[in-house]
Amino acid sequence: MQTLLLFGLAGFLAQMVDGSLGMAFGVTATTTLLAAGTAPAVASAAVHLAEVGTSLASGLSHWKMRNVDWRVVGTLALPGAVGAVLGAYVLTSLATSSAEVWISTILLLLGLYVLIRFAFLTLGSLITAKRPGARFLAPLGVVAGFVDASGGGGWGPVATTTLLSSGRLEPRKVVGSVDTSEFIVALAASAGFLVALSHEDGMNYTVVAGLMIGGIIAAPFAAWLVRKLPPRLLGAAAGGLIVFTNTRTLLSSFDASSGLIVAVLAAVVVLWAVALTAAVRSIREERRINRLAGETDGEHEAEPAQHA
Repeated sequence: MQTLLLFGLAGFLAQMVDGSLGMAFGVTATTTLLAAGTAPAVASAAVHLAEVGTSLASGLSHWKMRNVDWRVVGTLALPGAVGAVLGAYVLTSLATSSAEVWISTILLLLGLYVLIRFAFLTLGSLITAKRPGARFLAPLGVVAGFVDASGGGGWGPVATTTLLSSGRLEPRKVVGSVDTSEFIVALAASAGFLVALSHEDGMNYTVVAGLMIGGIIAAPFAAWLVRKLPPRLLGAAAGGLIVFTNTRTLLSSFDASSGLIVAVLAAVVVLWAVALTAAVRSIREERRINRLAGETDGEHEAEPAQHA
């Protein structure tokens, strides 16, 4: 029961981040599992099994809100499933020490992306143009699915970011379509992990249940949070935590001296503080601009989350 409650809380917090930013459930949850000493392949497998439930709930919500472009979902999800199976195979084929370095490196890079994007970059509307076709979506799906399964997360940061930057689909449908297609990707990754790990006795289904239940419970609260807490602040906070945790894991993997570990982690904390400060300044400036434009703070705070 204690394990269920503990990872239920981890799933709740991960979904609060994901539901507010449109990404980072896998990155946040996998980082938590690795910090708890879970083997990399088992951690990614557990997170993807949990995401089958959370992504289904998220997809249904987006469908009801008419945020889904089904042609994009179909074209993106199937190649994504192929990439996810390949990623699961690669991760389970690596030795535990190599897998820990690989997955921590990917999580560190994704954490840096989340930190920089929400602390320093402009979160504005993108002008839509030509709808994305198969030549664009299929390779994107394969790459995003591979990174997601082999790195314990990354479907949202890779797929959502690339689609948004292309300007080929309105932001709300980018988030809705990527979240909906994630159900197929999570299902494929889970199947790949279950087959590859069938000879091992390392899967803890109590952890999976905790992450899934916590994530599902958090979904409506995340929708409320996005109106109360600016996405910039949440993204900078979550990104900094992911960077800090995975930097420590990597340094330990390479047997770095205690002095070096302290120095590097201190630098990360400084970067984190600078990012949080920049996020707060950007929030104030954006609110000032919105007031001059006659908009309310609440309208502004909700807007960037749709573009995350």
